[in-house]
Amino acid sequence: MSDIERPPSPLLNLKLANYSSYTSFIASPLDRIRSAPWQLLLSRFLAFLVPSFLQGRHAREQICPAKLHPTAYLDGMRGLAALTVFFCHFFYQGLFIARSWGDGEDNWEIFKLPIIRLWYQGPAAVCVFFVISGYALSYRPTKLIRKAAFGDFATTMSSLAFRRGIRLYLPTAISTLMIVCMLRLGIYEITRGFAEDRRYMKNIIEPHAPLLESSYAQFRDWSFHIWKFVHVWDWHKFGGSTYYDVHLWTIPVEFRCSLYLFLVLLGTARLRTLFRFISVAGIIYFAYRHSRWEFCLFLSGMVIAEMDHIRGAHSPPSPLPQTEKQDMNVRGWQKRAFWGLMSVVGLWFLSQPDAGGERAPGWKWLTSLIPTWWTEEQYRYYQSFGAVVFVLAVGHCPSWQRFFETPPVQYFGKISYALYLMHSPAMHTVGYMIEDIVWNITGTEGSWYHVGFFLSSIFVVPTVIWWSDVFWRAVDIPTVKFAKWVETKCIY
Repeated sequence: MSDIERPPSPLLNLKLANYSSYTSFIASPLDRIRSAPWQLLLSRFLAFLVPSFLQGRHAREQICPAKLHPTAYLDGMRGLAALTVFFCHFFYQGLFIARSWGDGEDNWEIFKLPIIRLWYQGPAAVCVFFVISGYALSYRPTKLIRKAAFGDFATTMSSLAFRRGIRLYLPTAISTLMIVCMLRLGIYEITRGFAEDRRYMKNIIEPHAPLLESSYAQFRDWSFHIWKFVHVWDWHKFGGSTYYDVHLWTIPVEFRCSLYLFLVLLGTARLRTLFRFISVAGIIYFAYRHSRWEFCLFLSGMVIAEMDHIRGAHSPPSPLPQTEKQDMNVRGWQKRAFWGLMSVVGLWFLSQPDAGGERAPGWKWLTSLIPTWWTEEQYRYYQSFGAVVFVLAVGHCPSWQRFFETPPVQYFGKISYALYLMHSPAMHTVGYMIEDIVWNITGTEGSWYHVGFFLSSIFVVPTVIWWSDVFWRAVDIPTVKFAKWVETKCIY
């Protein structure tokens, strides 16, 4: 039989089936777009731009379903942390927010007091991010470890490791490519003068992405930055950071710490519980002595996740006799009071000022205790400790959990990654345009600067949230589905 007459091999049939599945995945939406009239496409596009919380019941249920999963409160916490990062980058352009209350003669504003300052203290929010990431990535693996389901554990770890890079880097590649497109369309040039004007940027001037001589040069430069962005080989401060969006320096850190966390999970999976905790504690201490606060936070999240499994934090309570219920109520009130107090302690340490802690009331002595071998920024020291204490305490406080599970907070949890990626391009374009218009009306002298800043925030904040909502539905959700789809096509 000739090669032409011989039937195709099973391997070739499998490859053709996979290729057909891939092309249908891409082509089906394109076919629907080509076959639909332009009026229908336009109406659907405009409807898609409506924020999800203003759409129908189905969209609202997607934001906050009737039944939340057991760790939904952490999603809400992550959402408020993302909002805090946005507020930090919005406010620090014109307001001096890094120093604490009582540091010098000019820092007596009430919003700089400990705990109150946390609604705009971005570095503290980043610490919370990292603890939650460690918890979320470890939650199912530690659950399977405790069941000794090592086959399922291996499958889970393989899936996490495979999808992690896609989950983190594909949305960031798209968001920075959007910035490249806006650069070539001249949108960034409209606000370039404003972005570099000290009359408006009285504190921090963020890098405004540069416009290169040609689209080819711009795309090549962006490609080089994305190549460097996958930064896993060292721990240089802000390693992999790109001037297309300087706020994305945490993404390589997330990826690097995720890989190290997976290694620790694999290495300790078959150890008995006591020896696993001892081993992880030793690794945390080793990372701490090398000032690797980011990895300490990831590992702390892992420890908290397993502790929650041990105490059955997310399991339904078993029925008890009436006398035992009364005893449990007394002990429960005492526990809630203790963990409520610990949550306040965590918030206090999270409030460590980003600058001037050695002079600030309440922080002079604590700052003096920071070891001399600590090589990272001083504010990372107590903020990291505070993040661990707060996340641990909230896991024991139903009142805190109910707050983080409220629909508005859950909404920010859904759009948290999109908000983190979109707040910079939205601020550098539409945000700066709005501020420019408002300050041209109010002026920038004296208190009129703050009046203009407040008035512009009424429009800028909803604009950033709107951009994030659209990006969440257009990019973030499809990216998660795409990563899962790619995995299903690649595995046995």
